[in-house]
Amino acid sequence: MKIEGLGEFLPGAVQPQKNKPLENENFGNTLTNFIKDVNQSQVDSAEMVKDFVSGNGIELHEVMIAGEKAKTNLDMLMEIRNKAVDMFKELTRMPI
Repeated sequence: MKIEGLGEFLPGAVQPQKNKPLENENFGNTLTNFIKDVNQSQVDSAEMVKDFVSGNGIELHEVMIAGEKAKTNLDMLMEIRNKAVDMFKELTRMPI
């Protein structure tokens, strides 16, 4: 029996990309892209709140999900920043 992933049954799940060539993406580009994604989730959340208040057919649960997603993304970004600062402090304490 072949075991399949649940991704095909979940409508909003991220599907793994197959046969994608490996790219040499450095940490700076990855971090920049993540910051852009966090900013976009914040903007999307604010727009959903405006649409909900305006009565444009947005449900409350959609607003709450977008808000929590934006909050979680921002919390993760802050943790990455804290770890990077800690790493820099440790590196500056190392003897040469």
